[in-house]
Amino acid sequence: MKWPKDIARAKKVQEVLKKKVRITSLRKSLEYVAGVDAAFFGDKIVGVACLYKYPEIIFVEEAYSITETSFPYIPGFLSFREGQAIIQAIYALKMKPHVILFDGQGIAHPKGFGIAAHIGVLLDIPTIGCAKSRLVGNYREPGFKKGNRSSLIYNGKIVGAVLRTRDNVRPVFVSPGHRTDLKNSIKVILCCTNTYRIPEPLRSADFISKKIKRELLAG
Repeated sequence: MKWPKDIARAKKVQEVLKKKVRITSLRKSLEYVAGVDAAFFGDKIVGVACLYKYPEIIFVEEAYSITETSFPYIPGFLSFREGQAIIQAIYALKMKPHVILFDGQGIAHPKGFGIAAHIGVLLDIPTIGCAKSRLVGNYREPGFKKGNRSSLIYNGKIVGAVLRTRDNVRPVFVSPGHRTDLKNSIKVILCCTNTYRIPEPLRSADFISKKIKRELLAG
């Protein structure tokens, strides 16, 4: 696809593509889960994808891409800034993931179309948003044990969950992106989370993107 370079065109693309989002239960068993992330340096973006065996959460492979920045930072339009680099990194994996995790939103977004939903529609792959902070909605603080959760409600609808992934740590904000639902999204995120607050595939993608950025800056 041709990626928009201005906000007016990006809004039109959001309106068209968000109609293609499907919130449904996962249709087959998962064998591979990927986490993706991006890092910026100058006018370039490093997109990283880390693939893990599921449900064991055993590392399989990593891939990355480097593209030029073509869209400004605007809250609510993250996918137009990072999407191209992330998609290229996903395509560079030798094995195709059955679900992809994003450090961002799925449908818990002002337009119901965060980066997880956007890339999920473009690739037609199940996707899940697992953000560190809330973008929209209201909620009650969940209990303090791993697995405790509360509903994230926006415009009278449940758009995600506020999920405790470890005892006594800040929760994460989980929302389905495309071709999955909230129940399955929570299940996958909890399975991918053990020692740390953030799911392991996302932690790895974040670490590697920053590592590549440092190496490129040093070189």
